[in-house]
Amino acid sequence: MEANGKDDLKKPLLQDDDAVAVNVVQLSYNRNKKIRTLLFKVSGITCASCSNSIESALGKLKGIESATVSALQGQAVVKYVPELISATMIKEAVEDTGFLVDEFPEQDIAICRIRIKGMACTSCSESVERALSMIDGVKKAVVGLSLEEAKVHFDPNVTSTSRIIVAVEDAGFGADIISSGSDLNKVHFKLEGINSPDDFTAIQCSLDALEGVNTAEIDQQEHRVTISYEPDIIGPRTLMQCIQESGHESSTYRASLFIPPRQREIEKEHEIHTYRSLFLWSCLFSVPIFVFAMVLPMLPSYGNWLEYKVFNMLTVGILLKWILCTPVQFVIGRRFYVGSYHALRRISANMDVLIALGTNAAYFYSVYIMIKALTSNPFEGQDFFETSPMLISFILLGKYLEVLAKGKTSDALAKLTELAPETAYLLTLNGAGNIISETEISTQLIQKNDVLKIVPGAKVPVDGIVINGQSYVNESMITGEARPVSKMPGDKVIGGTVNENGCVLIKATHIGSETALSQMVQLVEAAQLARAPVQKLADQISRFFVPTVVLTAVVTWLGWFIPGELGVYPSSWIPKGMNVFELALQFGISVLVVACPCTLGLATPTAIMVATGKGASQGVLIKGGNALEKAHKVKLVAFDKTGTLTVGKPTVVSAVLFSNISMKDFCDVTISAEANSEHPIAKAVVDHAKKLRLKHGAENEYHLEIEDFEVHTGAGVSGKVGERKILVGNRRLMHAFNIPVSNEVVNYSSEHEHLARTCVLVAVDEKIAGAFAVSDPVKPDAARVVSFLQSMDITSVMVTGDNWATARAIASEVGIQMVFAEMDPLGKADKIKELQLKGTPVAMVGDGINDSPALVAADVGMAIGAGTDVAIEAADVVLIKSNLEDVVTALDLSRKTMSRIRLNYVWALGYNVLGMPVAAGVLFPFTGIRLPPWLAGACMAASSISVVCSSLLLQSYKKPLNSRVN
Repeated sequence: MEANGKDDLKKPLLQDDDAVAVNVVQLSYNRNKKIRTLLFKVSGITCASCSNSIESALGKLKGIESATVSALQGQAVVKYVPELISATMIKEAVEDTGFLVDEFPEQDIAICRIRIKGMACTSCSESVERALSMIDGVKKAVVGLSLEEAKVHFDPNVTSTSRIIVAVEDAGFGADIISSGSDLNKVHFKLEGINSPDDFTAIQCSLDALEGVNTAEIDQQEHRVTISYEPDIIGPRTLMQCIQESGHESSTYRASLFIPPRQREIEKEHEIHTYRSLFLWSCLFSVPIFVFAMVLPMLPSYGNWLEYKVFNMLTVGILLKWILCTPVQFVIGRRFYVGSYHALRRISANMDVLIALGTNAAYFYSVYIMIKALTSNPFEGQDFFETSPMLISFILLGKYLEVLAKGKTSDALAKLTELAPETAYLLTLNGAGNIISETEISTQLIQKNDVLKIVPGAKVPVDGIVINGQSYVNESMITGEARPVSKMPGDKVIGGTVNENGCVLIKATHIGSETALSQMVQLVEAAQLARAPVQKLADQISRFFVPTVVLTAVVTWLGWFIPGELGVYPSSWIPKGMNVFELALQFGISVLVVACPCTLGLATPTAIMVATGKGASQGVLIKGGNALEKAHKVKLVAFDKTGTLTVGKPTVVSAVLFSNISMKDFCDVTISAEANSEHPIAKAVVDHAKKLRLKHGAENEYHLEIEDFEVHTGAGVSGKVGERKILVGNRRLMHAFNIPVSNEVVNYSSEHEHLARTCVLVAVDEKIAGAFAVSDPVKPDAARVVSFLQSMDITSVMVTGDNWATARAIASEVGIQMVFAEMDPLGKADKIKELQLKGTPVAMVGDGINDSPALVAADVGMAIGAGTDVAIEAADVVLIKSNLEDVVTALDLSRKTMSRIRLNYVWALGYNVLGMPVAAGVLFPFTGIRLPPWLAGACMAASSISVVCSSLLLQSYKKPLNSRVN
């Protein structure tokens, strides 16, 4: 990862270059109130001063925690206390400043994630979605079949998580809350020393009185407390200390960290154990039935005893098969009846309905045969008692193997969550910065600004900044980059990475849900929950699939029964021991059980789960199926220049004066103007000007503050330093202010621009005083990536705000033919839209901050140089490291995934299209081949397993361009 300074740590995660964060004066209200975040668009913002005026107006309101307004995106993010101020009041305050508010949320929206139990196919997930969508206050509900989760957006003023849980349970499925919006920073403690209910009350009151505590929930039976808190205000060790200090003379409380078991893993193990147990119990009854029905009759010397008549025509064999079959049908197979009941109650049908129909038809017909044999002396008939238990056994075996395979689809995500170490070394420093003590603590107890010691070979516990020492850190588990990265004081480190050879001290800057690792996990989980457009085909098919199968089964039965009764086909076709009715019934049951709707439902989500997990492990975060599907269609990639095709660390290679101003004064006004700019070129100019200033006699680093500062997006900055008007920027800025550009300036600019350098002109009082030439070298892999994209039949273009000469020089160096230069951020977005009008799917690759409008406008936005500073909201694909090769990886992985999804559909539809005609007896008249119901059930189970295993093959994906290790 790239080195960043300490100031960089204070930036909000999604802040734009020209966004200004205002520290609102805290008012005297209870900080324990719940804090909410409001995001909306503001139109009419033209510059940073507009942002400042809105933020100042909001800062005066009681209940506002913070306000950040981006001039570039025209977007405001406001944190407020809903008990003190409403969202409507915030909107009115913005409009009173003279700006229009757009895309304002009608209500406060909360989000919760729910684990859904008992879903078997797409029909089930659709039923859950319908049930959730019908709840008053629910704005959006997305259910992931393969992830077995639902993400619900709801208005907490209208409904609650408990009502959402009840709605899912009423639909016939189990439900548990995984997390809600307030769960992002939670800590669990085990309480000791509790002797009475008054002790719980004392602890509750102490926690409620703490600043930064959102909620504190005490489980009096388990002696545990769960606390939701604000990490910027308070930390887990402070909470632990508060609990211990809330005791009195007669009671001493102790709190220890409690890490709750991972619910998903426990439930997955329970599901695997349940299916395995059901299958083994089913086999215990089914195998003897199979032996009695299929094996012993072929061995007369061993099977004659089965023909002994108990009463009338009822034999020992039929009686034993009925006794063994009944527990399988009604006890082991109970889950199919329950699933069918809830599905039919919802006026829908799923796989459980097909299985229940098929097994009941076989079982109750066999019971009818048994009763007739018991009551009639001359009666002869063939029972199907072996069909039901064998069918259920094969389906349970298929489900068991399926849940085993599905567990492996999220292996990559599980590995990400396990990267963080369990413990860390906490240092206590005195005022002089000397180490007083060193304590090993759980990583769950780390607080912001803690100083931590990272020894060689240890993992970095949280995101932070190096304050002492130097080392090389292996970031391959986060970024996929095999080469260790040098870390020195001032550099950022990412939680979960491995310190290789030196001992370093870091200061924790991001903990809990704010770490890069946590955000990666959240992003991958959201991607796996999102439904790809290609999934709509499976959803549409499954909606009519089960009714069509039932109708086909009835038609099959009638198609064999009626012609058989009329003598249309010869009696020799009817197997020995069967009649026309029984033959037709077997064909009908086989059609019911061979069809597999769950295969269609698994084809897309399992492939997306594996692909997004695999991408995350290689440093490419893909935001779900929609992004994957769009990426595989991309035929044109638009690259930003600075920080994307180039290294992004510009350095000044030349500085020259064009007037009689002294170099010291020239540097002073330049520093004053550029110090407020966040652009990397501005930082390079400021650093160089400071060195020049000291070189030419300056005794200190003091410089005058600028007034009337204004950012001219894509051109430069302007303002007043003392009585002098200053402009710093490119030639476009000079032309906009009618500053004359002499031939000397033109020649200087042209000479450097042809060398792929950027010229920064400085004008003082409407006259160009001097210029800086800034160089930003091209990334070593840029040309190789452009060439490889061309081999994939993908065109590369450059879209940059830099001048034409520099842009053409860079483009020529990397092999790009089409260049669009001197464009502001909105101009880039317009150019992307223009390219899309030609019918070409376009991907935009940028730094995710300046290029946000273009990233949003493109079919696929890729934010490069991601790490902890990426504008995640703007991009569809987030590339963790500043490596252009990952652009190729993202596009290639999307193509491989879509090919795998199409292959999965071939498997899924192939089983059903080929299996149903064979089960219906199409081949029987010509070859004598028929599919017994139990074998049809085995085929249905095999279809689900084959689709999941097909998706798992994506685990072997290799990058088409491997990073070269020096």
